[in-house]
Amino acid sequence: MARQLDCRGLACPAPVLRTKQMIEKDKLSEINVIVDNQAAKENISRFLGSREFEVSVEQKGPDFYVTGKRETEGSAPEPPVAPHPDSEKKKILVMIATDRMGFGDDDLGKKLLVNFIKTLKEMGDELWRLVFVNNGVKLTIAGSEVLDVLKEYENDGLAILVCGTCLGHFNLLDRKEVGETTNMLDIVTAMQLADKVINV
Repeated sequence: MARQLDCRGLACPAPVLRTKQMIEKDKLSEINVIVDNQAAKENISRFLGSREFEVSVEQKGPDFYVTGKRETEGSAPEPPVAPHPDSEKKKILVMIATDRMGFGDDDLGKKLLVNFIKTLKEMGDELWRLVFVNNGVKLTIAGSEVLDVLKEYENDGLAILVCGTCLGHFNLLDRKEVGETTNMLDIVTAMQLADKVINV
C-alpha cells in the first residue's frame, strides 16, 4: 500500500525535500503525495520521475494527488550524469532574478537585459543552464521581448529552469511559454554542479 505524504500548505522546496527524505529513508516503491498548487504538482512529478517512479496525478478539488510507483524497492538512484567528452569545457549557469539590468533608468535597464540575453549565445557550449527567479520569470511568459530567443536556446538544447514559486506568486503559471517549471532544490543542485555562476 502506498505511503501518503501530505504537503499541502508547504512552500517550495519543502514538498520535494520531504518526498525525497521519505523515499530514501523508507526505501519506498510506492508513494502518494498531496499538494495544493500547480507548481508543487509539477515539481513532485518531475522529481519522482527522475527516481524511476511511474507517475500519475489525480485532482480532487483544489488538491493534487501525485502517485509514484516503481517495480522494486531500494535506494533511490542518483540522477544520471551526462558524460563530458571535453573535460576542459566549463559549465556556466546564468541566474536572472530581474526583468531589467542595473539601477537608474528602468527603460534602459530593460533594453540592456534584452541585449544581454540575446548575446548569451556567444558563450557557446559553455552556457549550461539559464535560471529565472523572482521578477526574472516574467521574461518567460507570453509577450516577453526575449521569448523567441529563449525558445531558440531551448530548441538548441539549453536547459532553462523557471522558479515555480515565483510564477505562482505573480499568478503566471499558466502564462509561462518556455523552460521547465522547477523548485529551489533543483536550482541549488544546478548551482552546485556548475563551474561558474553568473548572477544578474
